[in-house]
Amino acid sequence: MKKLIVYYSLEGNTEYIADILSEALGADKLRLTPQKAYANKGFAKFFWGGKSAVMAEKPKLMPYELDNDFEEIIIGFPVWAGNMAPPIRTFVSENKELLKGKKVSAFACQSGSGAEKAFGKLRSLLEINDFHSTAIFIDPKDKPAEENELRLDTFVQELL
Repeated sequence: MKKLIVYYSLEGNTEYIADILSEALGADKLRLTPQKAYANKGFAKFFWGGKSAVMAEKPKLMPYELDNDFEEIIIGFPVWAGNMAPPIRTFVSENKELLKGKKVSAFACQSGSGAEKAFGKLRSLLEINDFHSTAIFIDPKDKPAEENELRLDTFVQELL
């Protein structure tokens, strides 16, 4: 079964997990990049990123190629203000028809909380009842912890 990991990463935590998953699953990766980059530090990072997430904005993305030959998609994102990062919203909106009928899983990276709420919003946007599998990681690159390693191992097993 051909798998694709679609993700957005601002500070590298989501990319860290996507890289590990890609290697463990033999999955292709598609990193989403907004045309206008988000601030990655200080007040601007939280204000503009949070505002963009809460307002359900859909930023324009750099061009990407997407084949229809994958059967499973794994979506990864950082949690911003209890929401998925806006580039994920753009991707899903642009590819809603292509994603229909695919097996979908999701993972979120966060410092605090909100991933469950973000998963709910992503399910709604995808118009699905549930994901095949989900996982939540707490700052996996920046703050390595045994709990994250155990979650990652379990997630990989669920996706195999």
